[in-house]
Amino acid sequence: MRIPIQINENSAEPLYHQIETQLRSLIISGQIEEGTLLPSIREFAGNLNCSVITVRRVYSDLENEGLLRTRQGTGTFVAGVGDQAREHYKRDAVIEALRIAVDKGIAVQFSEDELRELFMEVVREKYETKGGR
Repeated sequence: MRIPIQINENSAEPLYHQIETQLRSLIISGQIEEGTLLPSIREFAGNLNCSVITVRRVYSDLENEGLLRTRQGTGTFVAGVGDQAREHYKRDAVIEALRIAVDKGIAVQFSEDELRELFMEVVREKYETKGGR
């Protein structure tokens, strides 16, 4: 299975975090379904051109969150994510992104009203051009 992860080598964000965030999102959104066998750590690392240690950390973190399950001798599978957990993860992901955006706005000295206005402008733009996606 080929997992659609995009790595930005120019990003200040650590590689493991880029992979982990995207894989979490794919699982939570249901794009990678419950029970799906993921590539081995070595195979996934090869596909991403990164170290085995990086992928091992990603798998371990997501397993600790309950999103992955490892069966000795069989591999790593996507765990069942209940509707309530899915909504919780989705909400947390959006809140984290919004906090980063607000911090950036504050850093460049936008007022609260300016941030609100800009936020609504971006939301309208996205929903008009993407049909709500």
